[in-house]
Amino acid sequence: MSQKISPLAGKPAPASILVDIPKLLAAYSDLKPDPAVPAQRVAFGTSGHRGSSFERSFNEQHILAISQAICDYRRSKDMTGPLFIGADTHALSQPAFENALEVLAANGVATMVSTGGEFTPTPAVSHAILVHNRGRKTGLADGIVITPSHNPPDNGGFKYNPSNGGPADTDITRWVEDRANAILEAGLKDVKRMPFAQARQAATTQEHDFVAEYVGGLADIVDFDAIRGAGVRLGVDPLGGAGVHYWAAIAERHRIAIDVVSETVDPQFAFMSVDWDGKIRMDPSSPYAMQRLIALRDRYDVACACDTDHDRHGVVTRSAGLLPANHYLAVLVDYLFRHRPQWNAQAAVGKTVVSTALIDRVAQRLGRKLYEVPVGFKWFAPGLFDGSLGFGCEESAGASLLRRGGGAWSTDKDGLVPGLLAAEITAREGRDPGEVYARIADELGRPYASRVDAAATPAQKAKLARLSPSEFKAATLAGEKVTQVLDKAPGNGAAIGGIKVVTESGWFAARPSGTEAIYKIYAESFKDEAHLKSLLEEAQSVVDAALA
Repeated sequence: MSQKISPLAGKPAPASILVDIPKLLAAYSDLKPDPAVPAQRVAFGTSGHRGSSFERSFNEQHILAISQAICDYRRSKDMTGPLFIGADTHALSQPAFENALEVLAANGVATMVSTGGEFTPTPAVSHAILVHNRGRKTGLADGIVITPSHNPPDNGGFKYNPSNGGPADTDITRWVEDRANAILEAGLKDVKRMPFAQARQAATTQEHDFVAEYVGGLADIVDFDAIRGAGVRLGVDPLGGAGVHYWAAIAERHRIAIDVVSETVDPQFAFMSVDWDGKIRMDPSSPYAMQRLIALRDRYDVACACDTDHDRHGVVTRSAGLLPANHYLAVLVDYLFRHRPQWNAQAAVGKTVVSTALIDRVAQRLGRKLYEVPVGFKWFAPGLFDGSLGFGCEESAGASLLRRGGGAWSTDKDGLVPGLLAAEITAREGRDPGEVYARIADELGRPYASRVDAAATPAQKAKLARLSPSEFKAATLAGEKVTQVLDKAPGNGAAIGGIKVVTESGWFAARPSGTEAIYKIYAESFKDEAHLKSLLEEAQSVVDAALA
């Protein structure tokens, strides 16, 4: 039942597992995907198209086809505003950026690229879109973020954010995906393209200072006066990601004490400690991947890290070490809705169906409506955009929130702000977020949680996604009466893509991964570890029966 932990987990990455960057880049341009093979087609999962050039799932032809499809989509919607484009530090991000710009320029799309070729975090692109579009009805901007998030170094990723600044919804991604695959099948004959040097010099290509705009706006969302006044010292590990040069700019602009433990950028990510399964993964919520920062916990009042595109956060405290993502998200909900008096009194708390039920209890105590949605941050973008959501979060350490005055900040996940909020909470509460969590758990109940991942074929994943409440016959789960069996999210009625079973003091959810060949079982108990074990065992039997 438990995941098989690699003997390399938590140790410095050995040379034997480092990716060969020249070979990876050669495969990107040399290997051609076969659109007749499902794994080699364009496929937008929960966050864009991802893959590896070695597996012919992320190659030059994919990026040319997707970029042309986005141009065609913009044309079909009469979108005439600029497109903001950003890329992270993965090796495949730079050639993908160059290919995208070749297509965008040839299609006459006004494209905003980062000043001086600086790496660009996902939230900086979302923020730029929203700043441009504020008060506009026409000439609206959109964006592309080139990143596979925290995925291993041989991966690439490419996602589209429309004019609300958040991840594109399924209607848009299906349109782009279908059009891109049609372009692939037709041998790219519909792709308009010019040489990169010409595209870079095109009149439609303009530089945009993402760093200055994002860093300058942070006082609208973080209370730097409190951090400065309390003298809080923040340690930061950018994990070699896109925000690597943002943190020093934040310290200088807002006059707070930030120590960036490393500004190394290395496409092999050789400085990482190895994740649980023996792979290098820049996951700031993984204790195996976060060894470098955890080792420094006593040097700072609080510390944080972000994944490669800086849309996920990990917080390390003196009191508790690396806080599990669900613990810190509950702290953020409790803190923010008490310390943001200008937010709409009706603004709801957003969470995914697999995030901790402690958030439900915190929201209830605050008198706030809970908005529970399927996995995927795209479900929060409209609410963050119009202010009906004060905060949206998912258990994989992704969150975003409103400005202090109530307006939209980033409608995509933002990893930098939760890190800075850890310093604000420490300053305002006089205790670190680990101590705040302990207090909340004492008052509302202490959750015990786990997740099991297991390999699954595409056919098995499809079966699991179609599970319905009628297939769960049991009246009890782990010794308690079943109160809910869900295949649709309570907040918006959208399909979970799996099933969630709830009792008074526990729940489990089973769903296929949107990005990997695995299924996931999540479980949480408010009793003890033995009850959690029973939940997982019964959940596994439900899944086994469904897949049989």
